[in-house]
Amino acid sequence: MTVVDAHHHVWDLSVREQDWITPDSPLRRNFTMADLAPEAAAASVARTVLVQTVTVPEETPEFLALAAGHELIAGVVGWTDLTRPDVADELARLRQLPGGTHLKGIRHQVQGEPDPEWLLRPDVRRGLAAVADAGLVYDLVVLPHQLPACVKAAESLPHLTFVLDHLGKPPIASGALEPWATHVRALAALPNTVCKLSGMVTEADLAAWTLHDLRPYADTVLDAFGPHRLMFGSDWPVCTLAATYGEVVSAARDLTAGLGPSERAEVFGGTATRTYGL
Repeated sequence: MTVVDAHHHVWDLSVREQDWITPDSPLRRNFTMADLAPEAAAASVARTVLVQTVTVPEETPEFLALAAGHELIAGVVGWTDLTRPDVADELARLRQLPGGTHLKGIRHQVQGEPDPEWLLRPDVRRGLAAVADAGLVYDLVVLPHQLPACVKAAESLPHLTFVLDHLGKPPIASGALEPWATHVRALAALPNTVCKLSGMVTEADLAAWTLHDLRPYADTVLDAFGPHRLMFGSDWPVCTLAATYGEVVSAARDLTAGLGPSERAEVFGGTATRTYGL
């Protein structure tokens, strides 16, 4: 089984500020592929998907060039302004850049948008349609209250595959399942949606999370999406706020231990390979 980590980041603070990182955070340092590679090897991860971190146009070309020169990176989920009138041309330009064939998807920090229905704006919807027309997928990084808009967007664009990052960020630390579970099941009912088994440890108690805390949420998405529409992601290095890379991989394996070998192969590689065209 070829294990794919479908969600990780890198950044260099000397190149670009990461304004979402607080001044006293342990994340306020550089994280590079040289840091990740030994961690991935120790966890038997063979390929990865590198995901955008900031909404600036310069980052995606840098990530594509990095992917072109690193055998571990199989795909890139980048960023572009979906509302720009020439978004289709911009997507085409990105794919012509060095490493452009590694561009597999687009993402925007919807979680930071004050409008809970930002995805349904006409200019955004036009941009999402351009993503679909380019043969790319769209990653959703949203909060639970934004999930209903995700459902409407996915319904209105059946030819676009939507990938839900981090289970839609359920409130694991509080132990509450609703209304998140109802919303995530509504999204999963649509055939053009996929979910990442990622980001759970940082939604739990950072210092004291247990598998018992994570299991109701993992079980919900596994039941809703099924293993053929669920993919593992580490969310490294953000995950290091609560766990090591190896601990995150181990937790995901434990949470899917009840699956058969072929189903686990989907979660740990097949779904990501198929969804992103790796």
